[in-house]
Amino acid sequence: MVAVSLVVVVGASWDRGEDPGGTVTALPPDFTTAAHPAGSGTGTAALPGASGAGEAALPRPSGSGTAARPAAPNAPAGARTGSPRPPASPAGTPGSAPNSPRTQGPRPPGAVTTPHTPDPAPPPPHPRPAAATPRPAPKPAAPAVRKPRPPAGPRPLPRSRATRLLIPYLRLDAPVMDLGLDRDRRLTAPPDDDPELVGWYRHGASPGEQGTAVAVGHLDTDSGPAVFAGLPELKRGRIVKARRADGRIAVYTVDKVKSYEKAHFPSQEVYGARGRPELRLITCGGSYDRRKGYSGNVVVFAHLTGIR
Repeated sequence: MVAVSLVVVVGASWDRGEDPGGTVTALPPDFTTAAHPAGSGTGTAALPGASGAGEAALPRPSGSGTAARPAAPNAPAGARTGSPRPPASPAGTPGSAPNSPRTQGPRPPGAVTTPHTPDPAPPPPHPRPAAATPRPAPKPAAPAVRKPRPPAGPRPLPRSRATRLLIPYLRLDAPVMDLGLDRDRRLTAPPDDDPELVGWYRHGASPGEQGTAVAVGHLDTDSGPAVFAGLPELKRGRIVKARRADGRIAVYTVDKVKSYEKAHFPSQEVYGARGRPELRLITCGGSYDRRKGYSGNVVVFAHLTGIR
C-alpha cells in the first residue's frame, strides 16, 4: 500500500450716555412715572493539500474492490505482488522517514511513489495594530467669568412726595417744591427769587420709589451762588437724602457726576429707568453767556441704598 501523510498547520491570531432760570433741559416725549484603533481579521493559514495536489492518482481496475498493484517489470520469479517495501534507510541515518529529501535513496524501478510536498512556511503573524498616538489630555475649561452683580438694594417704597433734600457733604438742607413741564415739554426750574429751593419733577418717581426721580436747582442767581452751587464737587460714594411726606427718608449713593452740552444732552441716559430706584440731580454747567445763559448741564447719578 502507498503511505500518505497529511500535515495540518494551525495559525494563531492576536487582539488590540437756554434760557437761564426758565427751564433746565428737555425731557423725552415718553418720560413718565415710573480612542484607539482595533485590529481585525485572523491569522489562520489555509490547510495544504487540495485534492489531487499531494498524491498521485492510482489506477483502479474495474470490478475490483482492491487496487491491484502490477508487478514491477523484471521482477524475479516468485516475488510478491502489491506495494513494494521501501528500501532500508542508508547507514548513518537510522529512523529517517521514507521519501525524506535528506534520506531519499534509490527506488526500485517501476515503483509508484507519492511526490514529496515540502511543509508550507508558517503564515506570517497578523500584524499587530499600530499603537495610537497618545493625545494630550484636554485642558480643563476655564470657569465662566461672571460680572459681579450690584448688591441688592432695599425694597422700593410706595409713592409719597418729596419735602426736603439733604446733601451732608455740601451741608445742604433745602425745601422741595413740585415741578412740571412747559409747553415745549421742558422741565421747568424753581423761581429765581428763591435760590435755595429745590424742584422735584412730580410726574417722575417719588423718593425711594421704583424708577428714576429727578430734582433740579439753580447753580447761581444774580445775587450769588444758589442751592446747587456745589453739585460739581460731589464724587462717587457721597450720600444724598430725600425726605418724604410720610416721614421716611430715602438714602441714595452717588455713582457718577457728568457734564453735558445742552446741544448733546442724553435724555435717555439721564431720565430713562434702570430697573431700580435711582435719582438725578441737575443744575447748569459749561460756559456762561449773558444772553444765552449756560451752555450745558451738570448731572449727578445716584441709586437707592437705604431707607430710614
